[in-house]
Amino acid sequence: MLQGYNGRILEMCCGQRAFFADGPLCLAEREFPRLDSQVSAGAHFFLDTFRIRMQFLRWKGLDMAKGISVLYGVVVYLLFLATFLYAIGFVWDVVVPKTLDSGAAGPVAIAVLVDAILLGIFAVQHSVMARPWFKRAWTKVVPRHAERTTYVLLTNLCLILLYWQWRPLPSVVWDVENAGGRAALIGLSALGWLMVLVCTFLIDHGELFGLRQVLVYAGGKEFRSAEFKEPLFYKWCRHPMMLGFLFAFWAAPRMTMGHLLFAVATSGYILLAIQFEEHDLMKAHGDDYRSYRGRTSMILPMMKKSRD
Repeated sequence: MLQGYNGRILEMCCGQRAFFADGPLCLAEREFPRLDSQVSAGAHFFLDTFRIRMQFLRWKGLDMAKGISVLYGVVVYLLFLATFLYAIGFVWDVVVPKTLDSGAAGPVAIAVLVDAILLGIFAVQHSVMARPWFKRAWTKVVPRHAERTTYVLLTNLCLILLYWQWRPLPSVVWDVENAGGRAALIGLSALGWLMVLVCTFLIDHGELFGLRQVLVYAGGKEFRSAEFKEPLFYKWCRHPMMLGFLFAFWAAPRMTMGHLLFAVATSGYILLAIQFEEHDLMKAHGDDYRSYRGRTSMILPMMKKSRD
């Protein structure tokens, strides 16, 4: 009785029972034989009520695929924020449960090997997946609007693996005891982390972490990358974000062998990755970027004379 009554409501409100005819609800419905029992009636009442709600949502223009894409982008972005904040504690050896220098020390050779592998995994993922040739192939598998979000997700997972499995090398390289010196180094490192964050907004924070792509897709519009520009720090050098990372990693009042390995490896990766990135930027922006490259330094904030 309930099923028949609710079915009539569905037809009156929606007028399209066929919308769900071949969907998962139809499969679920076949699991309930149409018996004149309270259990069967309750099951069909639930199914039909769910149909009504889904159809109303459809009327309101809700596209489930777009909703999932936005949810995916937001969740990955929140994961990035957590990973970024954890990175500060990981490098500074504060607050977070696992840091560069925490944990029991093991054989040096094994620690160096494991740490090098972890850094290598991150470097390969972060660099290869950012190349245009990889993106062209990857977007045949992953939707174009979700490509950047997926890239950010995999980067976060590589970092989480590094945080989790990092092996400490506790031998001390230097330890600044002067209070003023320690404060200066901590301040420089904090400035570096702040520069990194600010630079993401100067470029396009939403696009960099995939949020803008999924939101534009959800709005039914065509995504266009931000135009080439030279805001604030970028007037002084081409890669101020990388300069921020160098400050963050090297300005340490207490430097252990593990921290030194991390700083050397990441610095080497930064210098190598910049070469690939500049090649891609020149192809993408042409003469605009070549002119910019001629007027500014790569990392150190010193202006070059124009070559024009």
